[in-house]
Amino acid sequence: MVQKAEKIWFDGEFVPWDEAQVHVLTHTLHYGVGVFEGIRAYNTADGRSAVFRLREHVVRLFDSAKILGIKIPFSVEEIETAIIETLRINGHKEAYIRPLVFIGEGSMGVHPGTCPIRVCIATWYWGAYLGEDALEKGIRIKTSSFTRHHVNAMMTKAKACGNYVNSVLAKMEAVTDGYDEALMLDPQGFVSEATGENIFIVKDGVIKTTPLTSVLRGITRDSLMKLMKSLGYEVQEQLFTRDELYTADEAFFSGTAAEVTPIREVDNRIIGAGRRGPVAEKLQKEFFDIVKGANSDYSEWLDYYEI
Repeated sequence: MVQKAEKIWFDGEFVPWDEAQVHVLTHTLHYGVGVFEGIRAYNTADGRSAVFRLREHVVRLFDSAKILGIKIPFSVEEIETAIIETLRINGHKEAYIRPLVFIGEGSMGVHPGTCPIRVCIATWYWGAYLGEDALEKGIRIKTSSFTRHHVNAMMTKAKACGNYVNSVLAKMEAVTDGYDEALMLDPQGFVSEATGENIFIVKDGVIKTTPLTSVLRGITRDSLMKLMKSLGYEVQEQLFTRDELYTADEAFFSGTAAEVTPIREVDNRIIGAGRRGPVAEKLQKEFFDIVKGANSDYSEWLDYYEI
C-alpha cells in the first residue's frame, strides 16, 4: 500500500492527499493518453537529501508528452521546483516521486479536443520495489506470453500511461504463476525488458544490455552504463536471445524503483550461482554510494534539498 503523505501538488497548488481527485469522465482514465515519471530522492551521507538525476527525469517527462502530442502547461523549471517543494512540504527526506500529466474531463470521443491538460506530483516512501531480500538474494522471473510493443504500434520512447497495460498483464501473469517479475520479448523474439525495468546480462566479463529499439531509455540504465565503463567493464548494447540469458553468468534489472536487482532464476533455469553475482554486487555498492552522495565524481546527478 502507498503510504499517504500530507499534500499532493496539483495544477500548481498543494491540496490534501485525499482531496486530489478527478472526475470519472477524465479522458485519460478512459483512453490511457497520459505520461508519467518515476524519480527517487535519497537521504545522503551528510544528512541532506537529494533527488537523483532530476533534470533528466523531468526532460524525459516533457519528451514523452511531446511524443503523445500533449503540451504541458508548465515549464521544466516549474516542474523541478514543484517536485522539490512537494518533498519539503511532506517532510520527505527519502521518497519515490510520481509526476503525472493527463488529459482532463470534457470531450468523451477518442480525440481529446479541448480537454484540459492536468499535472500532479505525489511523493511517498517506497522501499525495495521487488522485496527487501531481492537486492541481495535476487529474484525469480518468467518469460511472459505477452510481447513488448512494436515501435510503430505504440510509442515505445514515451513513458505513456497506456503502454503499461502491456506491463500490468505480464506482471499479473508472472505473479499468479509464482514468480516475482516478467521478462518480455520484442516482436522479433529478442529479449526486450521487464514490466518496468531494463535488463543486463554478464558473460565472460562482458556486460550486455538491449539496445534502445523497443525499450524505454532508462535513466538508471544510462547511469549504470556510465558507471560500468568508468569501472573498466566492457559494455555492449546488443540484441540477445532468451537462451543467451539462460547461460549468462549473471543477470540483473535496473530501474528507478528496482535500482539494481539481481536475477537468480529465469523460466526455472538457475542463472550463474543462483544468487547475486560479483558484478551486480559491485554495481549496487557503487550505485548506492552515488545516490547517497558518497561519491563526489557524480555529484552533478544530485539535486540537494533540506527539510
